[in-house]
Amino acid sequence: MSLNIYHLKKACLFLSAGVLAQENLPKDAFARGSSYIAASYVKFLESAGARVAPIRINLTDEEYTKLFQSINGLLLPGGDVDIQKSQFSRVSKIFYSMAIRANDAGDYFPIWGTCQGFQQLTVLTANKNLLTLTDTKAVALPLKFTTAAKSSRLFRSFPKDLLQSLANENVTSNFHSWSLSVQNYSKNAKLKRFYRVLSINSDGRKEFISTMEANRYPFYAVQWHPEKSTFEWIDKPGMVHSFAAIRTSFYAASFFVSEAKKNQHHFSSAAEEEKALIYNFLPVFRGTDSIFVQNYYFD
Repeated sequence: MSLNIYHLKKACLFLSAGVLAQENLPKDAFARGSSYIAASYVKFLESAGARVAPIRINLTDEEYTKLFQSINGLLLPGGDVDIQKSQFSRVSKIFYSMAIRANDAGDYFPIWGTCQGFQQLTVLTANKNLLTLTDTKAVALPLKFTTAAKSSRLFRSFPKDLLQSLANENVTSNFHSWSLSVQNYSKNAKLKRFYRVLSINSDGRKEFISTMEANRYPFYAVQWHPEKSTFEWIDKPGMVHSFAAIRTSFYAASFFVSEAKKNQHHFSSAAEEEKALIYNFLPVFRGTDSIFVQNYYFD
């Protein structure tokens, strides 16, 4: 494919979203190499028409810069690593900083954070860890929408009946021990200035932020897991496979991919793009009783 034809097709059809890998879990008997990406995050983006480029945690700054200029958006997934000292955190900061500079220069680049990704974004914005323990390890919850949700970029594309289900039914899957409390958010000027809160939740004792989006940047963060309802199958409280939960997954993915379509980054050639895509790696089946049914592993 000639370079000009590739760029034309890229502008019309192709979209590549990055998903950041993270250090392997210590007790993962299936682990290979040094890092992984849960396949559900890949499928989540693919379900909305994106192709995925894995972002490994052992590349050089120059390689990260080149990747940033090639992909159309970034997903920071859930997991269980140190969000201040890990390689996941280090690379998140590199891409977060590049995304801030790009958006300030008129180069629209979206970021989506799920669970740990949500938490990582709060640390990057506040320059400190403001998370607090909550009893939310495996529970499904409705969303308590704020007045800002109706006019938000994220939720205004959701059908009204689905928003009603999200508000009234236990639709969202929560698998986290740490949360950004409403109190800590309200006390931090950087977070209040940067993000507007779209929904909150409670573990019965403490209110925490469950959905937010940046005011000036196309950054979105959910403490819950839209990808689990469609692509994970462990039999635990908090896992929801209802029609409303599956529709939520679809609309969340479609929204983020629609944001990524506003970005004009591209790989320099079809060959370079093919080399960067997740198709070069095989997912490992870890069993339906695993928290992640399939993982991609990387050196």
